[in-house]
Amino acid sequence: MKIINTQFKTSLLALSVVAGLGACSKQADTEQNQSSTPSSVQSEQSSAATEVSNPFFTPYKTDFEIPPFSRIKDEHYMPAFVKGMDEHLAEIDAIVKNPEPATFANTVEELERTGKLLVKVQRVFFNLAGSNTNPQLQELQRELSPLLSAHYDKVSLNEDLFKRIETVYQVRDTLSLTAEQTKFLEDTRKGFVRSGALLTEEQKAEITKVNSQLSELTTEYGQNLLAETNGFELILDKADLAGLSDGIIQAAANSAKQKMDGAESEEDKAKYKDKYVFTPHRSSMYPFLTESSRRDLREKLYNAYIYRGDNNNENDNKIVAAKIAQLRAQRAKIMGYETHAHFVLEERMVKTPEGVYDLLMQLWNPALNRAKQEVADMQAVVDAEGHDFTIAAWDWWQYAEKVRKAKYDLDEASLKPYLSLDNVLKGVFDTSNKLWGLTFTELHDIDVYHPDARVWEVKDKDGSHLGVFIGDYFTRSNKRGGAWMSSFKGQSNLDKVERPVVVNVCNFPGPVGDAPALLSFENVTTLFHEFGHALHGLLTNTTYQSMSGTSGPRDFTEFPAQIMEHWASEPEILKTFATHYETGEAIPDALIAKLLKASKFNQGFSNTEYLAASLLDMDWHTLTADDELQDTAKFEKASMEKIGLIGEISPRYRSTYFSHIFAGGYASGYYSYVHSAVLDSDGFAAFKETGNVFDPELAQKLRTHIYEKGSTEEAMTLYKKFRGREPQIEALLKVRGLDGSTD
Repeated sequence: MKIINTQFKTSLLALSVVAGLGACSKQADTEQNQSSTPSSVQSEQSSAATEVSNPFFTPYKTDFEIPPFSRIKDEHYMPAFVKGMDEHLAEIDAIVKNPEPATFANTVEELERTGKLLVKVQRVFFNLAGSNTNPQLQELQRELSPLLSAHYDKVSLNEDLFKRIETVYQVRDTLSLTAEQTKFLEDTRKGFVRSGALLTEEQKAEITKVNSQLSELTTEYGQNLLAETNGFELILDKADLAGLSDGIIQAAANSAKQKMDGAESEEDKAKYKDKYVFTPHRSSMYPFLTESSRRDLREKLYNAYIYRGDNNNENDNKIVAAKIAQLRAQRAKIMGYETHAHFVLEERMVKTPEGVYDLLMQLWNPALNRAKQEVADMQAVVDAEGHDFTIAAWDWWQYAEKVRKAKYDLDEASLKPYLSLDNVLKGVFDTSNKLWGLTFTELHDIDVYHPDARVWEVKDKDGSHLGVFIGDYFTRSNKRGGAWMSSFKGQSNLDKVERPVVVNVCNFPGPVGDAPALLSFENVTTLFHEFGHALHGLLTNTTYQSMSGTSGPRDFTEFPAQIMEHWASEPEILKTFATHYETGEAIPDALIAKLLKASKFNQGFSNTEYLAASLLDMDWHTLTADDELQDTAKFEKASMEKIGLIGEISPRYRSTYFSHIFAGGYASGYYSYVHSAVLDSDGFAAFKETGNVFDPELAQKLRTHIYEKGSTEEAMTLYKKFRGREPQIEALLKVRGLDGSTD
């Protein structure tokens, strides 16, 4: 549940997504008029560019400026990147050499206009590198990572450019700027300073070297993880399917057939003939862990998942992760900070590592105590069944489900027929309509990057165009794991009204046989969550693209996504979309009641695995530059022993597959989900207090002060304008059953 933020700050680059969610550092270069690419490569690529009509070099001329995906070929990317980097540097040079004195308009706003071609190609390339990759894109990604790092260093550490910005900043109080312009100026200057603009030339050279190494390592980490995830298959015979329901069996058979159809040799085809395949993708693994009565196979698949990147092979991530953490610590020291966490958190709502640890530990002990009780409940079922084993991590899903059935008479199988993908989409669209009058019209004649992708035009209450929403929901082998939001086009009002093209990417199980794609309730909340990010991108209404949508602090930008999850379980909404895919029957009130009653079930596990990962993230990023390169396995073990994590639970993400922090933008920030949970629980409580979860006045405040504002004001200021006060943690503790109450 992540944002891949391709709302690039054209002045600095907010998040490069060179390696998923990773922040790309910036640095100056005295030879800024030189190409970002070696001349030999440039010549070769320029020649290639003349041989084909490159879609990036002309306006798209498509509906809503959606990229013409079928026209974009792998060979188009590098020429577009080369030209984009060259154009960007030429535009920067024009600002620097402007003979007129520096002004807000000719320097700060003009900087916002630069790099449009580069941003254009980046949006397409990095979105597809995550959701529809291939070996050519992966090789390009490895090649581009250091090039882009060096390029953005040339911009953000350009001394002459910073001098012009600093000149404007020093007289800001005399310029009659609007509040949005003032913050834009302050953020722009701060971005340069935090990239190293005030460092010595020697320090800048050190930063350049570190940034280049980090860009390569984060790319390597992400590609290793994809290879590890796709590298394991649990291939089963019919005799191995004990306990599995027909739908799960059919999905595994379909998976085997797809692999057989895609196999090149007869030997490989035979491997999958009449077999059933499960993989470490969670949409495949979790149903198996929940239903399979073969404990040995559950252990095998579970271990394949948690040992990804930790198999001492060519895709091992242990040393990669340790080097990334070490380099980040070194960079923080050069920048004058104690640790990477201190550097990152300076710009977050929670300002210090101490503040993050305090927040996490407020939840840790009640969550851990709850998890221990859940283990005892499951062990009682094991004992009652007459088995002679102690609950282990790979037993959790199966026996938690048995406890849930016993305590609440509720199981996933009874819910899924009501939760087809189309039904859930209807539910989230209806929620948006009830809150703000939005409408979604599916477009069937749009060129998409994969047949699974679907496109909707989004209109406001008055019928005006708001943006385009793309949904890409099913697991496939060339898509990385997880779920995220990104964009192919940003929002801006600077020179003209530009509305966004936003995408949600998920990894849900696809249709099986004649049945539609049926979701678990966890999938439903994931869809509502990512759609909340999409709404943040669609409703945004700012002057500057680099301040729009999800551009705010990470521990705030999860709030607009997480508050949407609350509507997913509201009976008023469930009744409008949860209908049986075969009979058309609405979900029974009794089933809704069971779902709500069980809402706090397994919260010990859910919170403990999440908090463990958050604390692991903080431990990695509170290392100092003086600490030696860590032994990843020992470091992680010590981190978990320190907090007393029980053996039946692993951190949600272990170090070797924690792409949020080692190949993405959440380093020192994975805690953001729980901080945003404080906001979303407190914020939704405001709706409940009105007696109407669609209260129009409160809904308008949520839109005006949260979804529309991007980062144009401080996050706490925006929250207080919506809620009327600062957030309080009590609502979260109550929602998660960690307030001492029983479930």
